[in-house]
Amino acid sequence: MSTSTFLEVEAKFAVSDTSVVPDLTRLTGVDAIAATKTHRLSAVYYDTADLRLTRSRITLRRREGGDDDGWHLKLPGIAGRLEIHAPLGEPVDGRFEVPEEIASQVRALVRRETLNPIAQVDNERVESTLAAADGTPVAEFCDDHVSAWSLLPGGAHTSWREWEVELTGDSPATTVGNPLLLSATQLLVGAGARVSSSPSKLAMALGDSVSSAELPPFLVDADIDPESPAAAVIAALKLNRDKLHEYDPKVRRDEWDSVHQMRVATRELRSHMETFDGILGGEELKHIESELKLLAGMLGYARDAEVVEERFLRLLDSEDSDVLDETTREHLRHDMGEEYRRAHRRVVATLNSDRYLALLDAIDALLADPPVAGAHAHVPVEQVASPEPATEEDVAADLDMGAEGGAGEPVMEVSTDGVDPEEDTTEEEADMVAEGAPTEDPGADVPVEVHRAQSPEEVEAILSEHLEDAYRRLMKRHHKAVKNWDNMELTLHQREEYFHDMRKSAKKLRYAAEAVGAATQLKTKRLYNACKALQSSLGDFQDAVTSRDKLVQMSQAARRRGEDTFGYGLLYQRERTIGLKSLEDYAEEVKTIRKAYERLMKSVKEAHEKAEKEAAKAAKKKDRKNKKKDQD
Repeated sequence: MSTSTFLEVEAKFAVSDTSVVPDLTRLTGVDAIAATKTHRLSAVYYDTADLRLTRSRITLRRREGGDDDGWHLKLPGIAGRLEIHAPLGEPVDGRFEVPEEIASQVRALVRRETLNPIAQVDNERVESTLAAADGTPVAEFCDDHVSAWSLLPGGAHTSWREWEVELTGDSPATTVGNPLLLSATQLLVGAGARVSSSPSKLAMALGDSVSSAELPPFLVDADIDPESPAAAVIAALKLNRDKLHEYDPKVRRDEWDSVHQMRVATRELRSHMETFDGILGGEELKHIESELKLLAGMLGYARDAEVVEERFLRLLDSEDSDVLDETTREHLRHDMGEEYRRAHRRVVATLNSDRYLALLDAIDALLADPPVAGAHAHVPVEQVASPEPATEEDVAADLDMGAEGGAGEPVMEVSTDGVDPEEDTTEEEADMVAEGAPTEDPGADVPVEVHRAQSPEEVEAILSEHLEDAYRRLMKRHHKAVKNWDNMELTLHQREEYFHDMRKSAKKLRYAAEAVGAATQLKTKRLYNACKALQSSLGDFQDAVTSRDKLVQMSQAARRRGEDTFGYGLLYQRERTIGLKSLEDYAEEVKTIRKAYERLMKSVKEAHEKAEKEAAKAAKKKDRKNKKKDQD
């Protein structure tokens, strides 16, 4: 079954039964009424019992009649609503089932719940096609007489009339669209219409019967003081959770960069949970962090293939030596694309799995009933029970660069910044591993012994401690990366791996800074931006390493097929040069992080000293009042 996708940009107006449609050729960009048709439409809207779609501004309907009958799913967007269509289909055992192509787009919200009819909307529509001077359709004007029934408990019948102007063709993406809608608003309001306060016909149909449905889990608010530090923590985590919901359908549609953005959202959520350890806690939190790590790894495998494909295409575009044979070019153009498509299919299968849906349920449950201060006794990080190890089916091997080569110039002078270079630290982290068991998390290699927070001051102290831990780990890895850069006893891959570890530490510090800034009054933006800059440079470096790794693998495969391998070596060396160039600003970027961190810690210290002075001053004032009271 095929689907089609449209960007819906429209304006709606409430109007009385006696209002007369004005001359629509007066609209900006409209020169003629190309055609007028009358349709009798009947739509049945579907949702879960707790109205997960409706409450998320998503509508799903099965509509008969008109030129676009079929299943329609409307998703919220920035420029307009994204509308996805699928054919009507035939009933199964007397019941119409939502097509899988449609259902998958809302699975992150619906999960295992059943989609049932919640409203019926019948509409007599007079539809006019509005055209530009050259006859190109630019918009549709609909004069709708609507009759609707809510199928929820307490639902009722209602009817109304509305006008709707919807941009068509390329109008939403051109300069024609906005002026046309603006002039339509002026013209129709002048004819007695009112800009509609209702976002959809479904909302009008349901009316007050919406209140009869329970709230879905992801909208349940935790029973905590909204002014408490824990409330700010939960609010920050909800924003991360909502990003997962946002990018899930985009990944399924394979929108550009969606895999990358969902991976970022997954890793941010996990990192923020780690940063909030001591404010939140418990075994379920650790289990969620472990599952998020596996999900990020699955997304990472597809992301690596996507990045390498893009790099290969750029290398081919810039290749002017005429030494690449056509067979090599064909492999470079197509092999990584196929690898990405396989990886993407596996990602979609993961998003359809019960394990993934259970993860989403667990996140919602934790945010609705968070283990905050006083809810749990302190449990040291290393004593928290580990989740069951992942199975081999849950994981995939990361790309691993194994080629050797000579060392480049030293990146920067070794600077320990007060960090003991001999202190042991975990250097290896893999999002997914072939053996099927999660590796040790470097975020826990130096456990932070903290107790459940009660006050804003305690929250700030705990989060500052996490920041310090992340910063010290980053500086230790910086030391090891620089120290081993020209260590010829190590392979090229081993030396480069230290910078990969450095990148992951910069990412953890960046996420920690973001989480702390969201949950406290601390100004962490400078540190966040400094970490982001270093992470970006080291990300470019690692992308070049990953690309080289694939070039080695492809050259080995080509050699087995008896093909020319010279071109792979040529591009390998070009990627080596590009990767080294990415490290040119490394030294300065590390210094910027250090300065930003020291500045932040100085402000924290000054704030604490100020608070202590104010507390002491208040205590003295209280003592004076008590003494005066005793004297009186």
